Amino acid sequence: MTEVKKDVILTGDRPTGKLHLGHYVGSLKGRVELMNKMNYKDMFVFIADAQALTDNFDNPEKIRQNLIEVALDYLSVGLDPQRVTIFVQSMVPELTELTFFYMNLVTVARLRRNPTVKAEIEMRGFGKDAECNENEVSFGTGIPTGFFTYPISQAADITAFKATLVPVGEDQKPMLEQTNEIVRTFNRIYGPTLVEADVLLPTNCICRRLPGTDGKAKMSKSLGNCIYLSETADQTHKKIMSMYTDPQHINISDPGHIEGNTVFTYLDAFCSPEHFSLYLPEYSNLDELKEHYQRGGLGDVKIKKFLEKILMEELEPIRARRKEFEKDIPAVFQMLKDGTEKARQTAAQTLSEVKRAMKIDYFNDKELIAEITKKFEG
Repeated sequence: MTEVKKDVILTGDRPTGKLHLGHYVGSLKGRVELMNKMNYKDMFVFIADAQALTDNFDNPEKIRQNLIEVALDYLSVGLDPQRVTIFVQSMVPELTELTFFYMNLVTVARLRRNPTVKAEIEMRGFGKDAECNENEVSFGTGIPTGFFTYPISQAADITAFKATLVPVGEDQKPMLEQTNEIVRTFNRIYGPTLVEADVLLPTNCICRRLPGTDGKAKMSKSLGNCIYLSETADQTHKKIMSMYTDPQHINISDPGHIEGNTVFTYLDAFCSPEHFSLYLPEYSNLDELKEHYQRGGLGDVKIKKFLEKILMEELEPIRARRKEFEKDIPAVFQMLKDGTEKARQTAAQTLSEVKRAMKIDYFNDKELIAEITKKFEG
């Protein structure tokens, strides 16, 4: 008996820059694996340009230019527009309308407690509000309202397509929790209409939050500690060779530390036993390599070169596909347009159901028209 395809998958990225290895292991690679399994009903992948404008409103050209960069990254990692609907967020106005309706279902206090919003605001250095308690996000003086309420926008994105599975990084879990709160509140007030979604995290815990090349907690475009999927081999080589390791491992003979050592963290995320037989046959597995490093006698350059070979193996096919797609940029824009039109049809259907549940589909409400007509006739 053929398995029934049930899940609707939705995920996306902000076009504030090219996508990097953190995006790749945290979500992109998993999206391609899900696509290839083909055990889903629909899969939507979107470019969140409207959301990106919430904290880049004074630099729309940045978003405009990076839109196509993200689209190229999607195609180069293997997302197939014949099997996945790739669309542009701002070109689906139904999402904005849903966001507006959902704003009535979330309190300011709840938004202030959202850990993801809090972390993002602190990272951007917005001003502090003395009235906030330790569990709340500071309003400060420079936070745009759109940025503060973007968890509600994300809820609109997810619910518009009735997504049941959302592949994200670990830092986005609070956003999905808030989405499901909105779904439950809406359904309680207006009747069963929206669908709750489950988060899908990478199975490898290391991949859930890949650190930057400088050893910082997260690879981030704003911190400049990324390895981009679209970089040349030379650029990648320079970044790997300058990666943070163990500052106390000065001489090869010195015992080295694994914890906090970015090179070993990347090896945890990317290497497999097969890589040792190919590139470092004197070791059987990563545990042996770590043990040697910890007892001393193994230099940082050697493990960096090993990591470089592994990453080049992963990145070279991506670079090659990207070069092919770059030859026909108008076709990439057409792909986005086609996907957006398809996405809009789905979102419009959900919006119609939401309005009907809220009893604000006045012109289609025949019972309302008959009731008012009878009232005035009487």
